[in-house]
Formats: sequence, structure tokens, C-alpha cells
Amino acid sequence: MSKKIRTRFAPSPTGKMHVGNLRTALYEFLIAKHEGGDFILRIEDTDQERFVEGAIDIINRTLAKTGLTYDEGPDKDKGYGPYVQSERMASGIYLKYAKELVEKGEAYYCLCDKERLESLKQEVAGKEIVVYDKHCLHLSKEEVEANLAAGKPYVIRQNVPREGTTTFVDEIYGEITVENSELDDMILIKSDGYPTYNFANVIDDHLMEITHVVRGNEYISSTPKYQRLYDAFGWESPKYIHLSLITDENHKKLSKRSGHASFEDLLDQGFVAEAVVNYIALLGWSPEDNQEIFSLDELIKVFDYHHISKSPAVFDIVKLKWMNGEYLKAMENEKFYEMAMPYIKEVITKPLDLKKILDMVKTRIEIFPDIREMVDFFEELPEYDIAMYTHKKMKTNAENSLEVLTELLPILEAQEDYSTEALHDRVMEYIQEKGIKNGQGLWPLRTAVSGKQMTPAGAFEIMEVIGKEESLKRIRKGIEMLLSLIHI
Repeated sequence: MSKKIRTRFAPSPTGKMHVGNLRTALYEFLIAKHEGGDFILRIEDTDQERFVEGAIDIINRTLAKTGLTYDEGPDKDKGYGPYVQSERMASGIYLKYAKELVEKGEAYYCLCDKERLESLKQEVAGKEIVVYDKHCLHLSKEEVEANLAAGKPYVIRQNVPREGTTTFVDEIYGEITVENSELDDMILIKSDGYPTYNFANVIDDHLMEITHVVRGNEYISSTPKYQRLYDAFGWESPKYIHLSLITDENHKKLSKRSGHASFEDLLDQGFVAEAVVNYIALLGWSPEDNQEIFSLDELIKVFDYHHISKSPAVFDIVKLKWMNGEYLKAMENEKFYEMAMPYIKEVITKPLDLKKILDMVKTRIEIFPDIREMVDFFEELPEYDIAMYTHKKMKTNAENSLEVLTELLPILEAQEDYSTEALHDRVMEYIQEKGIKNGQGLWPLRTAVSGKQMTPAGAFEIMEVIGKEESLKRIRKGIEMLLSLIHI
């Protein structure tokens, strides 16, 4: 019987949830759920300097909004807890395992002070880094014990041999071998007693029986050091799945400054959570067919991590907007009204039928803020260019537009029923009697009642919403404007 799949999302609480982090969480979730496994939330808060107040709330909120429900976590202990690293540390667990490595010769106490470490700095690829020279490895056991007893600060370092190679297998990139001489003796326990991320995640993954580890490919260079830790303990390593970089449209790394790099930024910009999840799933993974729109349940069924690409994924905001528009079209009306109402109320304060207006825009917008510019004319007729009445395709100009509006005015004044259907029937009757093309009659009317070239609905729908009085007022204004032009 194969081992039950267990994946973990282990974010550091350092601020907003970046798109890259969300993709990692989503893939971890899908890998587990595709095989009926468990998805675990673990909070890696050992880097106390970068801790941001409220960041854990952001993590919880994001997972809830995206539907990535975890099976185990800080509030759902299934026997592998605690699920917060600082709480795990309090039990002394990391120090215990680090000392075990010291006993095995796989790690050692380092007592070097700041000055000595400064002196070891080298420039590598334009960056200043400390390449440790194993100085403290050669201290006798007695020297180490005397220094520790005297309370001298220390760190515990991994002991990586300078000869030979280390090999690990990545599920996407295959077998990777590196020269040990390229690996540093990384710190396992810091001088404040906290474990480093690199050490703690190995210990925790083993103790929580994690089977698949998903992370960005920037961690490939650290993985040999993790592999050495697994080997040193005699533990089975998890399957490694490294994800390619997410870039912007200019193929630059998607940065927090890009404006759409975090999940909450995207929601604030009027995207819906389901569309964002769907889009992020396709950043580096593709299904066997060309399907693009997936619910979370559908993703669970079809997600196969072997189809993850090695190539960088481009975050295309235009594509995301298109996808979001598809979600809005398919959304139940009541939910759409609820989500769209704050946006329409920003521009319409008059007691108009807002739901009716929202019905007009539902299939025409890509994100909720599009609503504002599309419907603002319902509130008030904008200043518009009289040249709009001239339309080559509709065969209209200032003269025949004036004629149409002047003739329609008394008809519409006499019209009591201002429903879309009644207005349609009466105006079309006039167009037929006059013997003109539909466009010649409808274009001037729509221009007059909207003041816009593009509207989410035709003249009759607009007139029904704004009502008889406002419609007539706007038509009279159009006649006035055209008269002033023609009489110049």
C-alpha cells in the first residue's frame, strides 16, 4: 500500500500573500486532494525580525477566500502539532536534532565572533558573502565545552565535506548533482537559539510525514543541503517539486511593486477569488486538453504535477481580466449584484433601478471597477462632442439627426408607457413610417440620452431606467446643441 500523500503550505508571516506563494499553496493543495491526501498549514515564524503583525490573519483569510481548506493546522491539530514553528521550538526539538548531528560529526559548534566572520567575506557574482572556512570544526571537544560553559555565544553549522558530490531528484527537473565544494556549512541553529528556516523545515517535514514539498526553483541551490540532512539522519526525503519563476509581461521577476503581485491587491482591483485561483493554476501548469476555465473541484480532478513546466510563467494581466470577465458572466445574479453594488453606488446616487443597470453591464465588464465609467451617464448626462451625431456607418449627420430628434420629441412626450418594449414599438413605428434605416433613427436617440459612443444598452433600455422626464430633458438638450451648430 502506498503512503498517504501529505503536503504542507509553510508560509512565513511577513506581509501580503504574493502570487508566487499562493501558487505554491494551490499546487500543494491540488497534489494532496488529487490523491485523497492531506493538506497541512504550518506557520514558519522563526525569522522574528521579518515578522509582520496581522500577516497570519492575511494567510488565513487568503486560504479561506480561495477555498484552500487545510486538513491540519494551528487550529486543527491531528497529532502532528504544534503547527507554528516558534511553538515547536519552545519544546527544544530543533536543538535536540542539531545536537544529534553534532554527535554524528554532521554538524559542529561555531564560536566565531562577528569580526572574524567579517574577515571571511568574499565577493561572489557581485555579492558580498561569508564563505565559512570550517575553523571551529577543528576545536577539541574540551575547548567547545569550556566555551559553552562560559556562556560564549555560538551557532551550530552543518558539516559539508569539501570532496565528492551530493545528488537529489526533482520531479520536474530530474536528477541534479552538485559538487560539495559549492555548498557552504549553513547555520542550523542561530545564536538566539532559533533554528534557521533551512533546518527547521527539514525537521518539521520529516516529523509531519510530508511526502511532497513544493517550492520556487530559487530553492534548488539549497536542496542538496536539505538532502544531506535527510541522509545524515537516515530519513527518507520527500518528493521535491520546484516551480519556475513567475515574471511580468516584460519577463522581469514579478515584484511586490508591480501592483498585482499579491492576492489582496487583485481583490482590491475588482477581481474575484475564483478567477484568480483558476488563472494562477495555469501559471506553469497545463491540462492535457485546451480547457482554460476550471472550478476548484475540476482542478482537483485533473491536476497532475508531472505537467508542470520548467519554463518561466508570464503573469499576463490582460489574460486574467479576460478570465475574470468569464467568471462574472457565469456568476449568479444575486451574488453579482452584491459584489457589484459598492462600485455602482460610487457613481450613481439617484434612486434608479441599479439592478437593471447591473444586468446591462454584467456581460460587458472584465473587472468590477469597469462599471464606473460604463454607467456614470445614468447619473448625469456628460458633456459630449456634437460630432458624435455624425456616424458614417449609420448614415447620420447633424442635419438628419436634428430632424429625427425634433420629430421624435412630441411622440415621446405623448408616450406614457416608458418600458423598453413600448418605447421600442413606438420608435420603430416612426422609423418605418419615415422610411429610414434603423441606425438613422436609433443612433441620434442613443447619443442624446447617453452622451456616449459606447453604452451597455440601447436607447430604449436607457430611457426606461432614467425615466420619461430625464429622457425628454436630454433629447431637448441634443436638439439645442444641434440647432446651435446648424445655425452658426
